[in-house]
Amino acid sequence: MEELLKITENVSGFVWGWPMMILLIGTHIFLTIRLKFPQRKIFKAIKLSVKKDKDSTGDVSQFAALATSLAATIGTGNIIGVATAISLGGPGAVLWCWLTGVFGIATKYSEGLLAIKYRVKTSDGKMLGGPMYALERGLGQKWLGIIFCVFAALATFGIGNTVQANAISENLSLVMIDSMDPERTKMITGFILATLVGFVIIGGVKSIANWCTALVPLMAALYVIGCLYILCVNSSYLSDAITLIFNEAFSLKAAAGGTAGTVLMAAARYGVARGLFSNESGMGSAPIVAAAAQTRNPVRQALVSATGTFWDTVIICAITGLVIVTSIIAYPEISQEDGGMLTKKAFSMIPYVGTPILTFGIITFAFSTILGWSYYGERAMEYLAGKKSIVFYRILFILLVFAGSTMSLTLVWNLSDIMNALMAIPNLISLILLSGVIAKETQHYLWNKNLDEEMTEDIPEIEDKK
Repeated sequence: MEELLKITENVSGFVWGWPMMILLIGTHIFLTIRLKFPQRKIFKAIKLSVKKDKDSTGDVSQFAALATSLAATIGTGNIIGVATAISLGGPGAVLWCWLTGVFGIATKYSEGLLAIKYRVKTSDGKMLGGPMYALERGLGQKWLGIIFCVFAALATFGIGNTVQANAISENLSLVMIDSMDPERTKMITGFILATLVGFVIIGGVKSIANWCTALVPLMAALYVIGCLYILCVNSSYLSDAITLIFNEAFSLKAAAGGTAGTVLMAAARYGVARGLFSNESGMGSAPIVAAAAQTRNPVRQALVSATGTFWDTVIICAITGLVIVTSIIAYPEISQEDGGMLTKKAFSMIPYVGTPILTFGIITFAFSTILGWSYYGERAMEYLAGKKSIVFYRILFILLVFAGSTMSLTLVWNLSDIMNALMAIPNLISLILLSGVIAKETQHYLWNKNLDEEMTEDIPEIEDKK
């Protein structure tokens, strides 16, 4: 097992190394420039996200599709992931994480556009879309769509299931350590969690979307309000924290602890990596649910999809980073802790509300991630093996929620990282090779001010796979 862990750690480190980061951030910058900075329309996009295109074709509202993708995206990476970046790359990593989100908006926009452009419908009117259909219909490369779905389906059992369930059970066992045996707590947590997940996902996309629509705004708002309260408590350190973040983000000093390179290199490496992992721009997961949205043209949904990265990284990750850096300045003794413990100690330093905010955030963020990723897995399995496979997928998914709550997951984390990187590659191929299509649609609907125009192309109907 130790040898297997080393192998998976090495493979994970390779696939999420500099080549992947350069490919992802390069795609972000390339699309930002080619599409003439669609980030400029982010506030217009936010307004669109809360409107309904009632007469448009789709399974759920634009906001419901956004909430479902946010449910899958806003997870423990927004809390512990940011702390890990700070622990390994220093406070400057917060700025690089934030910049990754700013440029990633263009990639998430492009993914949403292709999801609507190349979506299909089944005989019963259900919408299907995502990178697999863009690869098949846009590029004529179905084999790449199959590869994407294989890695996406496998990833749902890791980052979208077991590791999230484990985060919930671990936190509850720590909270209740004085009143109940930790292992018993994990077993009870796993049973309750599996039951809740089964209850939600059995109803399909509309049930998942309804739960996410109710849960995501509430959990995000309460977490952000809690963080803002902590920043008020730490307000005397806020100016110093911002100065420190900017200084270390561009510092050419040698990195501490014998690490090769400069402070800037360490901050950029870990900040970019955590930012990319947090917002999932370029991974190809979010467009799977974007394809189900009721929208009159591809660009409207593209703009709505883009707000996901804005909320996830530009807002939530940035606020979390400021909470942790101000806490480090206020309590320097916590600065040597690793990511998970650094998060816990930073929040616990705030009397009364710190620990409850952290516990609430991790539990709700992780639960919503499970719901969002369950939908991604269902669509991947349907593409690979037809509708009948969904029942078996749901049963396995629910069982793994329980298993994840009670087991050690170091190996699963490594495998999840690998699957996430491998599913991103076919998606990035579609984004780059179809960038001309994305630019043409953007010019017509967005820059020529035709956002209210109905798309003229018919959505093709496909024969259901049995």
